[in-house]
Amino acid sequence: MSYRLGVDVGGTFTDLILVNETSGEIHTAKVPSTPDDSSVGVMNGVERVCGNAGIDPSKISQVMHGTTVATNTILTGTGAKVGLVTTRGYKQVLQIARSYVPGGLGGWVIYNKSNPLAPLACTIEAEERIGADGKVVRGLDAKALEKAMDQLKEENIEALTVSLINSYANAKHEKAVERVARKALPGVPISLSSSVVPEMQEYERTITTVANSYVRPKVAEYVKNLEKKLKQGNKKTQLNILRSDGGMASAKLAQQLPVNLLMSGPAGGVSGAVWVARQAGFENLLTFDMGGTSTDVALVQEGKAQLRRETTVGDVTVRASSVDVRTVGAGGGSIAHVPELTGALRVGPESAGAQPGPAAYNKGGELPTVTDANVVLGYLPSEVRLGGDMEIRRDMAERAIRPIAKALGISVKRAAAGIVDIVNENMYGALRLVSVEQGYDPRDFALIGFGGAGPLHANALGRLMNSWPVIIPPGPGVLCAYGDATTRVRDEASRTYIRRFGDTTTGDLAKIYDELAAKALKTLAQQGVPAKETSVSCQADIRYQGQGLQLTVDFDLKELKKGDLSIIGDPFDEMHKQLFTFALDSDKEIVNLRAVAQGKSAEIEARKLPKSGSRNPVKAAKLGTTTVFMDGKDLEATLYKREQLKAGNKIEGPAVVLEMDSTTVILAGHTGNVDEFGNILIAPTV
Repeated sequence: MSYRLGVDVGGTFTDLILVNETSGEIHTAKVPSTPDDSSVGVMNGVERVCGNAGIDPSKISQVMHGTTVATNTILTGTGAKVGLVTTRGYKQVLQIARSYVPGGLGGWVIYNKSNPLAPLACTIEAEERIGADGKVVRGLDAKALEKAMDQLKEENIEALTVSLINSYANAKHEKAVERVARKALPGVPISLSSSVVPEMQEYERTITTVANSYVRPKVAEYVKNLEKKLKQGNKKTQLNILRSDGGMASAKLAQQLPVNLLMSGPAGGVSGAVWVARQAGFENLLTFDMGGTSTDVALVQEGKAQLRRETTVGDVTVRASSVDVRTVGAGGGSIAHVPELTGALRVGPESAGAQPGPAAYNKGGELPTVTDANVVLGYLPSEVRLGGDMEIRRDMAERAIRPIAKALGISVKRAAAGIVDIVNENMYGALRLVSVEQGYDPRDFALIGFGGAGPLHANALGRLMNSWPVIIPPGPGVLCAYGDATTRVRDEASRTYIRRFGDTTTGDLAKIYDELAAKALKTLAQQGVPAKETSVSCQADIRYQGQGLQLTVDFDLKELKKGDLSIIGDPFDEMHKQLFTFALDSDKEIVNLRAVAQGKSAEIEARKLPKSGSRNPVKAAKLGTTTVFMDGKDLEATLYKREQLKAGNKIEGPAVVLEMDSTTVILAGHTGNVDEFGNILIAPTV
């Protein structure tokens, strides 16, 4: 009997889900994260979840892991010292970058541009030139390059990037530079732009490959360390890492191409939400993942998460596919404060994190946080035990909120309500970014709330967005781990192919797509995915001729082979209309072609609840009552124990539903209906 383990490491908690691959039985656990070494928290969680299940850790055959190591490396500026090799004349490609300043029209006044990930002192030039057509214009001067490598030796670089002009069209010179570098810099990991992202636009290709080098040593060290610890119990345990696009990569591939992991953590939550909602019959979703440090939101249409071709972490934007997740610094640990200059209440983005955490956790935290505000309001009553054993202290929460109340001249409860209202508005803005500002009406989507703090705020967000029902899945605090456990292996291969529609044919495209598909499928085969379990989808980046913007269109290659270019042209026009309200009659132009290969998704069925009886159907789940401060006044709310709920139960608000990993608040005037899978579907009471 073997088990599959899903692990998600957040800024405050590490969530785990253990699945019996034979019976489908599920066990969950939540333990504090260990920021200094995430693998310690993971192994603590493995011990906890295996203890809950009563099994030996050696029975775990697969570990599917979403990690924030790559993300945090860039955010904290703790990556490797990166060397860069460019074509002569392109040494300052990272310094020139793109002319973009965040903020309003006067943003440049206060904008402090961060230093490039590869310093100019660690950048050398190669005497060579490849043309845009892939032909060699000037051969590589290997002897001059060998001499230039001495500069990188003296700088003691820890990783090397090779990004030469037009190498996407011909990688010959980059591979030659790699051979020279391996002799001159033994042991230094080397990333080639022609391997990482073989697409046009020199800056985007260079920054992506440099970012890959920047996070590579730290990610490789973490993955190797974790893999070693996991294999101590079972040498056959296979570790897979979640990619930014929601797919899985083997531990080996994750170490080679860590730039694809920058949105690994948030992608797990979206994957888990899609899995849960599909079981419950919902395909159009707004996902709302609120943890201790931040909140991630995304849009899912027809069961598929929206993807984007660029990933942004801090002020670094790389060209790597990722789930279109927007993140705001609003979490349960977000700290509230009242600046003396303005006297206006502010919440976040600073967070108390896992150490020391909110004041109510009784771990030394004293600053007022969103979690403390929820405790004061009665939404997190004393009956709550975070992770199953962490006590909530209301007296400490009130003590932390009191200075805020004093500064504003209001009661402690009203100050707490203000903190919650502000953090809700911050998250509301993020949800609008993925819906309204992308041309979608949020009223056409259900809202699924998860993460440790998501169910506390989901009903309020549903009311702001007018998105119904609000879905609270079972085990919402560990839903990201569900996503990790149910995700399939994925890889993609791309090529720049700039052609007007009138200058190419479906036959030309089909030939290239077959080559790209073979390349992507080869990677899956190397990761042990059987050919019979794979599938391939195709994408094309398209723009109107003369346009700088490009949009990605998904399509079926079989339909393209049977039809004409309208198979990709018409969807592009529709996407353009949705985003910008118009389409042009101009000739269209293909920019990039891409084949995406995927393995078989994990077959884990959602557990069904027994149906409730006709007499007092929800009575068995009642724990008692508590006082909550809601809509500006004290109200009596009913407490429920979630594991006692049955399918068909109706929960009238105000109510608080308690479970091991999260707490759900149902507002007055709303009703939560429990479906057959245990989801609580909240909507305004009719």
